[in-house]
This record gives sequence, structure tokens and C-alpha cells, in this order.
Amino acid sequence: MLAPERRTRTDLVVAALIAAVIVVAASIAWVTGDARGTTSISAEEPVPLPEPAASVPTALMELWRAPSAATDSTRTPLPVVTGSTVVTADAGSVVGRDPRSGAQSWSYNRDLPLCSVVAAWNTAVAVYRDDRGCSQVTALDGSTGQRTAQRTSDADDAVRLSSDGTYVTSRGDTRMELWRSDLVRTLEYGRVDAPVNPGSQPRTGCTLLSSASTNSRTAVLEQCPGEAAARLSLIDPAPDDASEPEEYGSTVVPELVPGPDSPTAGRIIAMTGSDVALYFPAEDGAPGRVGLFDDTAARVSEFTLPTGSSLALDSPNFPATKAGSVLTWFTGADLQAFDSNNLGPLWNVPGALGSGAVMAGRLLVPVPDGISVVDTSTGLRTADIPVDRGDYDGPIQMSVIGDVVVEQRGGDVVALG
Repeated sequence: MLAPERRTRTDLVVAALIAAVIVVAASIAWVTGDARGTTSISAEEPVPLPEPAASVPTALMELWRAPSAATDSTRTPLPVVTGSTVVTADAGSVVGRDPRSGAQSWSYNRDLPLCSVVAAWNTAVAVYRDDRGCSQVTALDGSTGQRTAQRTSDADDAVRLSSDGTYVTSRGDTRMELWRSDLVRTLEYGRVDAPVNPGSQPRTGCTLLSSASTNSRTAVLEQCPGEAAARLSLIDPAPDDASEPEEYGSTVVPELVPGPDSPTAGRIIAMTGSDVALYFPAEDGAPGRVGLFDDTAARVSEFTLPTGSSLALDSPNFPATKAGSVLTWFTGADLQAFDSNNLGPLWNVPGALGSGAVMAGRLLVPVPDGISVVDTSTGLRTADIPVDRGDYDGPIQMSVIGDVVVEQRGGDVVALG
């Protein structure tokens, strides 16, 4: 019989060294990794969906409020509602709240600054900033707060997030990405660091001014070196290779010349599957105009907005939102409705403070001292609901969840019921 193998002193020393290396490596990974700076508290049970409102209220009072600077109107188009919860986002924390009480249902916190949060696919998509920009992305289930997907990629230091129902768009000044529901990138556009295939982008060095997307087209308005006016491009939101955009058409728009009074040179204000509406800045006190372009970026027609309807320079830079059968766009001074099929102008609400939201088939539009109830088919104001907003008089973006109205007022979210 063979004698059993015996461990020598050298074997023990080597084993101890290997164990020490493993412990040190694990410690370094813990200290430097994302997990150490992350705290996730999920809901014990999925939060149930609220019942839709049967009618529009005749009175509203404040139910609760919470800080939510990362969802203000410069970063995302609407207060974040994920189906069953209202989501607030401030500092490094994303919190899912009961719509009526504001009580915390779940939370997700990181030791990184939040860039923005947007609602998509019944999740809250949160983007955090690190040394690569607004690059770290996490999708949180709206009813439980559990992580459903994550990604990292290069990004600008500030981004605007939006969702068209199919894709989430993250757009900075020099770079844009689109993600599908598993957070896989479907499109990379603009600045690319160390590209695998140089020259894969149609242009370089451009500033991205505005964007909009549907499930079949993405529109980008950009100012490129050597071009006197802004350029509109229509591209595939999910080309065969995400790093190689496929254009359906691109054209320089002569009306969109940047200047001291119009630094953004107009913007994309609405989009359907086959049409894009661009805002043309007002000239010499005249009302603003809207140019319509087809899905190859060819000009189709234009029309003049109602007298006095012009874009405020500090208005939110987001396209129109769907409100029942129409699209509504907040100019910064009033509300303009467009036909959701052909983007033709329908009606206007002067003095509006935001784009509004639908409850019980009626459009609720924030106005000074309250909320106007508007018939979406005619634009007629059928009632006014008083709301005490104290001394706040800025723009208000609005969402509805059940019978609760959610207002984004600057860096705060306020629930009314």
C-alpha cells in the first residue's frame, strides 16, 4: 500500500499566502466596488396598483411633499410615477412612496450623486454620476424597488432622461444613448471615446440641442462645426450595430441659427411615427412658428402659433407629452396642443404653468392659483380647482396616479388629493 501524502511546512506556507491574497483581493473589491456604497431596501410585498379616478375632484389639498431635485424639469419631463408608487430622487437616494401618504415603500441609496431618474417599463431608471459622467444606470422595479437591470457606459456630466415607451433616451450636450428594457444599449450617437471603428458616427464635434424618439425613429437636433444653422437628423433607434447610427435623412434648417436671444436655436417639440415638429424662434415680436418635417427630415409644411405664444428661454427642453388623444407642449408661457396623428395645431391654454396630465378623461392643467380642467377634444376649460402653492410661481410638471395629482415644483414633489 502506498504511504499517504504528507503536508510539508512549505505546503502550509504556500496555502497561507494564497488565502491571504484572496482576503486582500476581496477586501480591495469591497472597498472600491459599488456594493460597499449601496443600500437597497425592497418592499416586503409588491405595492398594489391604485384604482383609477372615477371623476375629477372639485377640491384638492396637499397630502405630502418631499425633496426630489433629480427629477426637476431640467432633467426629466414629468414627475416619476411607476404605476403603483410615486418616486422621489434627491442626493443619492431613490425612494418609492405610497401615493396618498408619502410613506416609504422601498428605497435605493448610493454614495454617488444622482443625475436623473425617469419612469419606464413600470420601473424607475436611475442614473448616477462617477468619473465617466452620468454613466451608472440601475432599473428599479416600481412595486418592490428590486434591481432589475444595470449598466455602465461613457456619458456627459449632465443628461436629460426621457422615455417613449419602447426606449429610454439619455442625452447630454455631446453624446446620446438609447436603451431597451433590459438596459442593453441600442444606439450610441455623438461623441465616442476610443471608437472601435473610427468614422462610424455621421458627424463629430457637434452639440446636441434637442431630441425625441418613437419605436421606429429618433430625431436629433444638433449644431455642428462649420454649419451656420442647426441640423435635424432622423435615425434608426436600434440599428444592427449600436455604435454605427443609420440615418433615414438629415438636413440643415436655415431658420435655426443660434444667437444671443436664442442660444438653443429652436428645438424638437413633438414627434409621431412619421412626422417631426420643430419650433422656430419668434422674430421681431411675432409669434413663434412650427415647421413640420417627415421621417426623412424633409420639410413638409409650417404654421404660426397663436398670437403671444412663444418659447420662454428657460422652458423645459423636452418634447410634447401624450395626453389622451392629443399631444401637449409647454412653451414656458402657455400650453399648445397638437394632433397626435399629424402634429397639426389644435388649441391653446394661455397662462399655463406646465403640460398637464389626464385624470378621468379630462386634462388637468396647472395654472396660477390652481388647476384648470380642460376638454381635450375642444380645449375648453370646464372647471377650475383651487390649489394653494404658497409663494411658488415657477413651472409645474404633473403626473396622475389613481386619484392623486403629483406636481413637480422646482426641486420638490408635492402630492395633492
